[in-house]
Amino acid sequence: MKIDVLTLFPEMFTPVTEASMLGRAVRSGILEIGLHNIRDYTQDKHNRTDDYPFGGGGGMVQMADPIFRALEGIGAEGKKILYMSPRGRIIDQQMLEEFADREDLVILCGHYEGVDQRVLDHWDAEEVSIGDYILTGGELPAMVLIDAVARLIPGVLGNAASAMDESIYSGLLEHPQYTQPRMYRDMPVPEVLTSGDHRKIHLWKFRQSLELTAQRRPQMLLEFAEKKGGELDREEKRLLDSTLQAYDL
Repeated sequence: MKIDVLTLFPEMFTPVTEASMLGRAVRSGILEIGLHNIRDYTQDKHNRTDDYPFGGGGGMVQMADPIFRALEGIGAEGKKILYMSPRGRIIDQQMLEEFADREDLVILCGHYEGVDQRVLDHWDAEEVSIGDYILTGGELPAMVLIDAVARLIPGVLGNAASAMDESIYSGLLEHPQYTQPRMYRDMPVPEVLTSGDHRKIHLWKFRQSLELTAQRRPQMLLEFAEKKGGELDREEKRLLDSTLQAYDL
């Protein structure tokens, strides 16, 4: 998969894209990340990429021409273009899976008061967000998006099963995790996890996930019950029903 990023600050990405999981994926050739400085495409003698907005208002708006030239320069025609924007649709797992199925993605990082609307209209860019809050620019959200998409690409994760086992991917929040030592400062690991009884361990983890989801994301639990309740075995269904009842859901 190739991901092209248009940004005014490409240097922000290097520590992320060259390290850990993303760095390994790039070095192995599974993932290619192209960083493109929008300022390289401006024809302004002062290398400006922004100007005052028509109609007044505070702040500056990124001009259409440098972004158009950058998109044309990287051959973005026909590719999926995402614009990181606080007014965009909040990213969820289904969206990530759709993005991960593509061979190419182009991510546009906005700054200041955003980009000239003609960029988004002409290039049919989809506005996406990582949450209902505002950051100083689109770079950090773009990094979040890249990481979330990359881990769904076959071969990126060392353990392929872990991509779907964690947290939201199962429809529930992830259960608590423990490792060595079994006892730390008078705090033991739950006995069931060291019992060797795989069925009991599974049910314990399932119950923990149900309760955490009920406490923190009740709507998610209701959606899980509607979508996957019919796939559960008798004991799992009993745990789900008792959790819904206990939390009055």
